[in-house]
Amino acid sequence: PDPDIIRVGDTYYMASTTMYFMPGGDILRSYDLVHWELVGHIFETLEDTPAHCLEDGRQIYGQGMWAPSIRFHKGIFYLTFACNDTHKSLLFSASDPAGPWQRVEMDGFFYDASLFFDDDGRVYIAHGNTTLRITELDTETWGPKPGGLNRIVAEDQPGQHLGYEGSHLYKHGGRYYLYPCHMPLDGKFLKTEDCFLADSLTGVFRKKTILDDNMGYRSAGVAQGGMVDTPEGNWYAFMFQDRGALGRSPVIMPMAFDREGFPVLGDCGRVPPAVAPAGRDSGRQYAPLNGSDDFRRARLAPFWQFSHNPDPAGWAVLPKEGIFRLRTRRTSPNLILTRGTLTQRCAGPESSAWVTLNGGGLNEGDFAGICAYQGCYGAIALTRRGAGFQIVMMGRPETEPGIQGEFDYARPPVEYAAVHTASPVATLRVDTDFSEDTASFSYLDGAGSWKPLGIVQRLSFKLDLFTGCRFGLFCYSTVRPGGKADFSEFRFEGPSCKQ
Repeated sequence: PDPDIIRVGDTYYMASTTMYFMPGGDILRSYDLVHWELVGHIFETLEDTPAHCLEDGRQIYGQGMWAPSIRFHKGIFYLTFACNDTHKSLLFSASDPAGPWQRVEMDGFFYDASLFFDDDGRVYIAHGNTTLRITELDTETWGPKPGGLNRIVAEDQPGQHLGYEGSHLYKHGGRYYLYPCHMPLDGKFLKTEDCFLADSLTGVFRKKTILDDNMGYRSAGVAQGGMVDTPEGNWYAFMFQDRGALGRSPVIMPMAFDREGFPVLGDCGRVPPAVAPAGRDSGRQYAPLNGSDDFRRARLAPFWQFSHNPDPAGWAVLPKEGIFRLRTRRTSPNLILTRGTLTQRCAGPESSAWVTLNGGGLNEGDFAGICAYQGCYGAIALTRRGAGFQIVMMGRPETEPGIQGEFDYARPPVEYAAVHTASPVATLRVDTDFSEDTASFSYLDGAGSWKPLGIVQRLSFKLDLFTGCRFGLFCYSTVRPGGKADFSEFRFEGPSCKQ
C-alpha cells in the first residue's frame, strides 16, 4: 500500500506503509519496476506505549505509520511519514537503504506528505487533506522555515467523498508536478488521480485529472502515487488499487507528457493489463516477498512482521529445533487483542499456508493456530479442553456491511466447528481465494489427507484494521497466562511459489 518509488543509478527503491506491523517501514528494491524484493525495515518499533503494545485493551489498528515519502539527496536516503495515533511526523535518514536509519521527530504534523529537495538546495514538503500545502522546511528542526514558503496550492471542492490527499511532488523539465488523489462526486470510480502543474512553486498550479480507471475491478479506481524515470529516460507512473480483502496493491504503467507538460498515463489514460519489465536484467533472482520457513535461522525472515510491538519474553526462535515459540503472558478475549501474532502478506489471486503445531504446553482455554488475519478474521486452532485436545475453526463474522469496519475489538470469536484429537501435535491450513474474498480451513488427518473444518470465512477490507489479509501464527489464553505453543515447518504456497 501507499507506494513511493525513487531511482538511484540503475536501482529502484520503494517505501510502503506498514501501520501497526513491526518491524515496520518496508523498503523494497527492484531493477526493472516489475520484480521486487525486501531490503529491510527502517524501524523495529515506533513507540513503547500501551496502545503500541496491545496492552490495557488499547491498540493502533488503522494507525501507526502512514504514507511514506522516500527521497535520495547528496548520498543520503530520507524517509518521512505521519503517525496518526501520536500525531507526529517522523524523518529517518541513512546512507544505506538497508540501514541503520536515524530517527528525528519533525517540528510539525504533515499528513500524507511528500519530501522535496529543489535544485537550489531548499527543501520543501507537500502535505494535507482536502487543502494541500507546500511548506519550506528548516533542516535543523525539520519544521516550517521561518519566513519560508508556506502556501496553499490546491483546495478540493466541499462535499467530496474524499478530499485531496496522498501528495507526491516532483520537478521535471523546469516544471513542478504535484500529484494527489481524491474521491470526487463526479468520478466514474471511487478514487481518481489529478495532477497540478506549475512553472514555479510560487506560481499558479493548473489542474488536470489524469486517471479515472478501475482496470475492470469493481468500482475501485487506481490512484495515489507519482512518477519515476528509467536510466534511458523513459517514464512510469506508479499508484495502487484497493483489491478487496487482499488489500492495496501497487500498480505500474508507462507514461509520457503532452504539449502542456501534463502526464499522459498508460494507454491514453487507461491502465494497461500488463507492463513489461523496464530493465534489461531479466535473469536476476529476487528474494521472495512471501515464503516458507523452517525456523532454522536465529532471526526471522524479513517477510515476517508482528502485529504491534511483540513482547520480548513472549516469543523465541529456536533454530536448532526448528521452532518458533509463542508464550502467553496475559489473557485475551480474541485474536485481535492478542500480542505476539506473527504475520506475513497473502498473495493473490490465491494463496495457502500451513504449519505444524505442538500444543503440549497449552493450558485449558488456550488457543494456538493459524489464521487469515483481518478484521473479520477466520482461524483454525488447537485448544486444550479437559483431559484432551480439540481442533476448532472460529471466526469473527461481519455485523456491519461495507468498509466502515467492526470496531468492537474485544468481541469474542464464534466457534463454528470442533473435532477431538488425541495428539497435541497438529498440522493446520488456511486457503485464501481473493477472487471471492474467502478463506477456508483444514487439518491434516492421520492418513495424510486434508480435512475441511468449519465454514468458508468471508474476508473484507475494512477501516477497523485497514490492511490487507495476512497469514498469522498466534497463541492466546482466555483463562490464565503461561501457556505455550511451538510452530514448525511453515509452508507458503502462492502463484509464484508452488510447493
